[in-house]
Amino acid sequence: MDLGLHGFGLMVRPTGRKTFFVRYRLGRTERRMTLGDYPAVPLTDARKAAKEIFGRVAKGDDPQAKRQEERAAPTFGELAASYLEVHAKQRKRTWKEDQRILRCDLLPAWSRVLATRIRRRDVAALMDGIVGRGAPVMANRVRALASKIFAFAVEREIVEFNPVAGLPPQGEERSRERVLSAEEIRALWTAWDAERSVTSAIFQLLLLTAQREIEVMTMQWQHLDGAWWTIPADVVKNKLQHRVFLCSEALELLERLRQRPGHSPWVFPSPRRKGRPVTSINKAKERFRAATDIPDWRPHDLRRTAVTFMRRLGVPRAAVSKVLNHVEPGVTSVYDRAGGDAEVGSALITWGAGLAEILRGEEETRSPTTLGK
Repeated sequence: MDLGLHGFGLMVRPTGRKTFFVRYRLGRTERRMTLGDYPAVPLTDARKAAKEIFGRVAKGDDPQAKRQEERAAPTFGELAASYLEVHAKQRKRTWKEDQRILRCDLLPAWSRVLATRIRRRDVAALMDGIVGRGAPVMANRVRALASKIFAFAVEREIVEFNPVAGLPPQGEERSRERVLSAEEIRALWTAWDAERSVTSAIFQLLLLTAQREIEVMTMQWQHLDGAWWTIPADVVKNKLQHRVFLCSEALELLERLRQRPGHSPWVFPSPRRKGRPVTSINKAKERFRAATDIPDWRPHDLRRTAVTFMRRLGVPRAAVSKVLNHVEPGVTSVYDRAGGDAEVGSALITWGAGLAEILRGEEETRSPTTLGK
């Protein structure tokens, strides 16, 4: 013990390791706090630190409170796991994308780092690395997810601030405008028809109905009533139940699927997960890209393609909007959710006939109609 500074001392272990420490009393409790090892921490620095600690104790502060708080703080990996379970899986249909981004970019960098110790410079360094590998748009996705996770932590007082706040996006976002040509539609449809699998049927129905992937993949037989398909609100992006008319071509496709052996409540059952629907068509997309030699297309392009051809066929913009289940402005739209059945039906019948012409190579040459944003 240091005879000149009561409570300050040096512990020498059997191994020869020497550690400075202080002992102090807070109320009726005696506590000890290490200050570092000698000679990495010189005696003068250790004595100065000890005096500062005794000064804080004299004011009623607990010098170890911050250290204990940090020890109780979760790592970023633990925080991310909590975000996925409590927030993403409960509220986001796309939570698996969050999980993928975490696994590929965020967890390798911060998995064992205390969430409270991540600063803006750490976020900026991670974003710079992703941009450096030629993925500026992915840097934006990683930044957005990190911000959501830290906002989740701030709400629960796990961290005091969001270190992502104030950092601008790294890559320029451009809306995709890819529309398949008639020749590309024919090539893809031929490949889908030749395979006649569950996944190829998904692509065909995506093109026929102009609906989203998640909506088609989670289609259930109980949601079909004659020529109408009702998409439940919990599946739809805007949380509004949506009715879709099924043209004769779509009904023929569904009838073929109904004749498949086995029974499932799902129209597109997963071949690997019994009792569950198909959850991804990415591998199938790559398969059909290779089979048709059409590399630059994505499933969502089928929705855009259907809309573009509907407009070229003369379908009014308002009817197309109802097919897409876009929310209309104004109070009237709230009371007119079922009023668009006739327009939706007419639009999709027109598109079904137009697609049939394309597949026969009989499509007319039409001047494209400019679409609204």
